[in-house]
Amino acid sequence: MNASEVMDPHPTTLKPTDSIKSAAKYIMKNRYRSLPVVDDDFCYLGIFGVNCLLKQVIPKAVFMRQGLENVSFIHESLEDLFQRFAEVKDQPISDCMNNTVHTVAPDTPLTETLLQLYETRASIPVVESGSCKLLGMISYWDIGNKILHAGGQPDA
Repeated sequence: MNASEVMDPHPTTLKPTDSIKSAAKYIMKNRYRSLPVVDDDFCYLGIFGVNCLLKQVIPKAVFMRQGLENVSFIHESLEDLFQRFAEVKDQPISDCMNNTVHTVAPDTPLTETLLQLYETRASIPVVESGSCKLLGMISYWDIGNKILHAGGQPDA
């Protein structure tokens, strides 16, 4: 068994020009942790997810190299966080998407795929060998359903 046999071949995707606000609303409404970003040719470009949203609203000083070692003295309100979000909401998601997420080829063996899923703790893009075309995504939910179904259990 390999990656192509456990992937979702019809993943929901975003475009790099989608605004942070529209992508955030979609992710929150559907309770996604992240979604793949593709261009018009379905070429995989990266992942946009809740970590990007958090990075946009957390005070910038928290991320400074050799900056703050303890941030417990910073007291933020939801309004403070919303104000930071409002400053970036119209920017394209390409400004903060993660383009370092490892991908797997469709013929990657299942055990190797599962190990990568475990180590990255995020959904895995399945990308066509020799190109950038997104063929599908593999999530914990996909794997969990396949395992339970293989044992005769109903879909979760």
